[in-house]
Amino acid sequence: YNVPGRTMSNMTADTTLRLARDFENIVGIKEASGNLDQIAMILKHRPKDFMVISGDDALTLPILALGGDGVISVVGNALPTEFARLVEAAMAGDMPTARREHFKLLEFMTYLFAEGNPGGIKEALKTLGLCGNQLRLPLVPVSEATAKKIYQAMADAEVVKL
Repeated sequence: YNVPGRTMSNMTADTTLRLARDFENIVGIKEASGNLDQIAMILKHRPKDFMVISGDDALTLPILALGGDGVISVVGNALPTEFARLVEAAMAGDMPTARREHFKLLEFMTYLFAEGNPGGIKEALKTLGLCGNQLRLPLVPVSEATAKKIYQAMADAEVVKL
């Protein structure tokens, strides 16, 4: 799992590719570097059976379009049907549908992570009546302003009604 936003350390494409080639028990990577050049380099030079999984919801479409193998999603916890439409279309090569679904969820994805994870997803799940938004310190719920933006984005994506 390459997640520099949490570890403050990026695993380069060269390191990922060396590990992929040298260790048969390393079969893939969840890539959340946010760097499409780096991810494309991994996809271009990876061993045949090495999987590249998007770990960044907003970059799932471009990663799949470049040949990525899937996603481990935060958005999918709240909107599994909607996010699955995007992923399934992209994996089937139906880019017009995948693009439409991506744009439908774009603001939701943006606001979901505006104040960090997991505050945004907990707010979305609360809005859907699936759980509360209690978090353990040092994590805190999103601000009221961001909560309103998340709700509006869900309404715009036709997931909830205003």
